[in-house]
Amino acid sequence: MASLDTHFSDVEPRRAGLMSLSLAAIGVVYGDIGTSPLYAFREAMLAAGASHGGVNRADVLGVLSLIVWALILIVTLKYVIILLHADNEGEGGTLSLLALAQRAMGRSNRVVLTLGLIGAALFFGDAAITPAISVLSAIEGLKLVTDGVDPFIEPIAIVIIIGLFLVQNRGTEAVARFFGPITLVWFLVMAAGGVHWMLKDPEVLAAVNPIHAIRFVATNGQLGLIVLGAVFLAVTGAEALYADMGHFGRKPIQVAWLFVAFPALLLTYFGQGALVLSNPEAMANPFYHLFPSWALLPVVVLATMATIIASQAVITGAFSLTQQAVQLRMMPRMKIRHTSDEHQGQIYLPAVNRWLMFGVLALVVIFGSSSSLASAYGISVTGTMVVTATLAMIVAHKHWKMPLWLAVGMMLPLLLLDLTFLGANLMKIGDGGYVPLGIAAVMFVIMASWMRGNTIVLSKDREAELPLDVLLGQIDKSESIATVSGTAVFLTSTPDLAPAALLHSLKHFKALHEQNVILTIVTEDIPRIPTSERVQIEEINDRFRRIKLRYGYAEEPDVPRALLQCRRQGWKFDIMATSFILSRRRIRLSTRSRVPSWQGKLFIALARNAAGASDYFRIPAGRVVEIGTQMNI
Repeated sequence: MASLDTHFSDVEPRRAGLMSLSLAAIGVVYGDIGTSPLYAFREAMLAAGASHGGVNRADVLGVLSLIVWALILIVTLKYVIILLHADNEGEGGTLSLLALAQRAMGRSNRVVLTLGLIGAALFFGDAAITPAISVLSAIEGLKLVTDGVDPFIEPIAIVIIIGLFLVQNRGTEAVARFFGPITLVWFLVMAAGGVHWMLKDPEVLAAVNPIHAIRFVATNGQLGLIVLGAVFLAVTGAEALYADMGHFGRKPIQVAWLFVAFPALLLTYFGQGALVLSNPEAMANPFYHLFPSWALLPVVVLATMATIIASQAVITGAFSLTQQAVQLRMMPRMKIRHTSDEHQGQIYLPAVNRWLMFGVLALVVIFGSSSSLASAYGISVTGTMVVTATLAMIVAHKHWKMPLWLAVGMMLPLLLLDLTFLGANLMKIGDGGYVPLGIAAVMFVIMASWMRGNTIVLSKDREAELPLDVLLGQIDKSESIATVSGTAVFLTSTPDLAPAALLHSLKHFKALHEQNVILTIVTEDIPRIPTSERVQIEEINDRFRRIKLRYGYAEEPDVPRALLQCRRQGWKFDIMATSFILSRRRIRLSTRSRVPSWQGKLFIALARNAAGASDYFRIPAGRVVEIGTQMNI
């Protein structure tokens, strides 16, 4: 949604639409950052050396100032003001920014592509940690409600997480309508708890002065960097602002942040600061101590719902990112299920859901508490932010046509800030930071190996296959090829070459259909292609035609539906009289392979477990004929 003005024609409907979208954005976009107050201030103060026995006012003001200015500079300035304008046809996120940068440069650039892969890989590390730390931090509030609950914290969290992942295949449409109102109530409750304590010690508002943040970092040396790593927990989830732009549009996300999320977060953190100054014993869990004892259980329940919503947003983001990576041929095809007939974007990927659930449960069991997980949290997010800032610099110069000095001058200070936070978080590698880095490394190797293997396969195809015009010339001269009634569609990624399935069909059956289609499916570097521009038909001769189907990287191919559009262009298509002839390639590792043995074996394993072309392109199974071929790489 580049602009809400295109959807609403008069002032009142436009305002109503903006408000409803802003409410929805509060639930989905800000669920993650909205649960950060459960643990961010506590972990930052503990890193600064605070204890249950006493806290230092200068440290409290320093930590609060760091949190306030992190929210101002990283979330408000970088994302809400600058990056929300770096949209790719209304879409945001790392891969959208990568596609936009590649298109702006006019060519594929290996460095830019690598940056995009790193950003996407780091997101999966974040996606595994967010549900674990969010749910654990919410359930830990039960310790303040009743004694003896400590042994049950981890089992309760495990049950909630398993339930969350098991309902993914049912879709989130029915639940999502409650996300916004519940999260809005959550923000209002947090703000109310913060205001109560802030009014008892208004001097905490002095933390708005950045001098306190600068002084704290300057006077504490290495400890200041360690605290910076913990402070960053307050802005985790900021990347969702950008990634979810395609769902809600720029204005609703900005309104939701500036008028709800941002003020509520500031009040909550100020309240926690005032609380620990008056009652150092509250350092054990300053968030829940904001509230009177009678309100603890309702707040724990509300916090649990808020963390489930935050986890749902990350899981949905993992589905969307994986779909985009598949479309951009960065990952193998996967089985995708639609959970809504009305909303195309609501999808479910069983493989991603399964592995993500195992990863989240493993983190809960291994770390056991939100404090332990806090050490693992932050590295993947800061890494993604560094990638985003770098790509944004390229987009500002190449796409927005800014002078190089202006593009660098605008983004470099923010990039340096991201690098500072990344450096601070890298100090936590030994305490658990290796977990998201390990997940990201595995995902990067998978994507890089898949792309390299695909490049070699495509090169081999070009070496082995005949040019299509040469084959058609041989067919015209041959008298031994029989004619079969009906239409045959041959899928290929190289429309100028004869598809392997066509060559093998002629070799084994000595027959050719009355009508033959060479079908190529192309994924463009924009999110969506207008339906009117989906199909391109080229008549080759009276028996052959070449058809190209164009899709955006945020769309899912539906071959039968797209081919029905050919009727408007003069080609009468009857799917019940059509055979889709596909090539099922068996890949083997050559002794003279161009890739290391381990990478070749990984690519082969990925290829064998990839979803079949017929499932992925929604071709009716009863109309598919697969012909096996073998290739050595």
